[in-house]
Amino acid sequence: MRVIAGKFRSRPLRSLRELDLRPTSDRLRETLFDVLTAGNPQALQGSVWLDLFAGTGAVGIEAVSRGAAMVYFVESSKRAADLINTNVKSLGISDGFRILQQPALQAIAELDRQPVKPHLIFLDPPYRSKDAYSETLERLGNSELAQRSLVVAEHERRFDPGEGFGYLRRIRKLNQGDASLSFYRPE
Repeated sequence: MRVIAGKFRSRPLRSLRELDLRPTSDRLRETLFDVLTAGNPQALQGSVWLDLFAGTGAVGIEAVSRGAAMVYFVESSKRAADLINTNVKSLGISDGFRILQQPALQAIAELDRQPVKPHLIFLDPPYRSKDAYSETLERLGNSELAQRSLVVAEHERRFDPGEGFGYLRRIRKLNQGDASLSFYRPE
C-alpha cells in the first residue's frame, strides 16, 4: 500500500495483518481521486476532509498529499488509530490532521457541535457491518456537518447502501472490481 500522488507520492503506508482492516485498494483510491479532481490536480487544495472508519488512514493521507488543509481521521480501534498516527508521522506530517479515536456516530455528533465544515466525507465501514452504512449515512443526512459536503461511501459491489438519507441523495455509483463507491450530495 502506498500514497498514489501528490507531495508524498509513492511513499509506503503500513497496515497490520492482525487488525481486521481492509484498506481501500490503491486502484480504487486512484479512481476516487481521479473523479474528485476531474483533470484539475489543484481541486483539493485547502479542502477539509472527514475520513470515517479510517483504518490505516490511507484515504485521508492521500487527501493531505494532494493538498487538503485538514483531515479528521475517525477510528474506533485504538490499535488502528495508533497505526494512523504511525503512518502520518512516517511521512513527516505534523499538522493538518486530527485523529479521533471514537465510534463514527459519536464523532459526527461531536464535530456537528463544532465549526467544522468538511468539503468531503468518506466512509468505509467493515463490509460485514451493513448496518453501519445506513446508521452513518442517516446521521450525516440529518446533521449540519454534511450540508455542504460530498459524501462518498465505499462498499461491496453486491451491496447497495441506499439512494437517500435525510437530505442526502445518491448522485453517482461507480463500480470497480468487487468494490463500489456511492457519491451523495445534499438536496
